[in-house]
This record gives sequence, structure tokens and C-alpha cells, in this order.
Amino acid sequence: MNISTQLRDRRGFFVLFVSYTNMQTTSVRVWDLPTRLFHWILAACVIGSVVSAKLGGLAMVWHFRLGYAVLALLIFRLCWGLVGGHWSRFMSFLYSPAQAIRHFRGQEDHSTGHSPLGALSVFGLLAVLILQVASGLVSDDEIASSGPLTRFVSGEWVSRATWYHADLGQYLIYGLVGLHVLAILIYVLRGKTLVRPMITGDKQLPASTRSSRDTALTRIVALILISIGGAIAWWVSSLGSI
Repeated sequence: MNISTQLRDRRGFFVLFVSYTNMQTTSVRVWDLPTRLFHWILAACVIGSVVSAKLGGLAMVWHFRLGYAVLALLIFRLCWGLVGGHWSRFMSFLYSPAQAIRHFRGQEDHSTGHSPLGALSVFGLLAVLILQVASGLVSDDEIASSGPLTRFVSGEWVSRATWYHADLGQYLIYGLVGLHVLAILIYVLRGKTLVRPMITGDKQLPASTRSSRDTALTRIVALILISIGGAIAWWVSSLGSI
């Protein structure tokens, strides 16, 4: 057992931090370009869909368009979580309760990609957005707007979906987004930035850290996947006009 390990056992996070910072670091690609584009485009689409829904009227046309865009993005992300860059894959941030506890105690470091708390935020947002899009597809405000799939489900399910979409789902999104922003601010106060790596894709990490593949080939694969997602979203939207 070396000295750093002995000190870590006695003092936990502080010595783990010192040991980490004393390592030789280099710029490591953590977030590949497709993941970064997904993140920022999804954020813009969600903000736009909220604003258009609040405006109502003619803006609802854009609410639907942005909803279909979110559907395409979610399809892409579910696929990219299986075949994307290492740190974008779901398996890279699936933590056991024991791993999460050790991370919070400073006994293990899982902050290269998504930390345990960040992983909960990602999975929570994906789940809530999927529910919001799905409910929107079968919602009907009984005034001027209805989802393209309302004719395929019963009136009872349309009512339930409409209630969830308008009265519950949107507030779950507000809450999760608020927690996400709060976590970013907390990390900033602790001297860490989560925004810059999501722009540049890189973090300063030990040279031995595994990097995410971000090559021309992976970007072509991402383009194919988002095209498939877009085609599915377009097909779903066309069902309302049949």
C-alpha cells in the first residue's frame, strides 16, 4: 500500500483530491461533438416549446414543430447511449448505490463523465421528456390543437394525457431543469465548471483517462442516427393528417 492510499483511508476526499491534482494531466476528449450538439439543441428546443406553449395561438404551430424535434433528439440519444463515445454511453454512468455513496464520501472519484448525481439528472430528464412528448402526441386541448395520435386512443386516455402534459409534466421539467442549473452553480462555487467541457468537449484529466471517440466516422454514424430519428418524428407527425 503506497502513501497516498494510506492517507486516503484516513482522511478521505482531501487526500484523494491532493493525489489527483498531483498527477500529470492532459486535455482529454470526454464529450464527443454529437453529444454536445444534442445537449445544446435539446435545451433550445425545450425552451422554445415552453415559450410557444405559453404564447398559444399561432405559436402552437412552433410548439408542435419543436416537440417533433425533441422526439427526434430523444430517439438519437437513446441510440447514442448505446453506441456513442465512451462517456456518453449509459453504461459509463450506471452506478450502484455503494459506488454513489463512496463518491459522495470522497473515497472514489466518478466525475470524469457524469457523476452519480449527474447520472440521476440525465436519466430523470430523459424519462420526463419522453413522457412529455408521448403525452403531447395524444393530447387535445379541445380548442384548436390536438396531437397526431389522438385518434388511435380512447377519449379517456386523451384526457389523461392532456392533464399530464399541461398540468404535471411541464412542472416536472421545470423542477429537473432547475435542479440541473443549481448543480452547475454549486460546482462553479467549488471551482469546477461543467459548462466549458460541454462546449469544447475536453477536460484536464490524468493522461491515463480513457477518452471518447470523436472521429469523422462516429460523426457520420451520429448523422445517420439523427436522420432516422427525424424520419420517425416526421412519420409520426404525418399520422395526424391521414
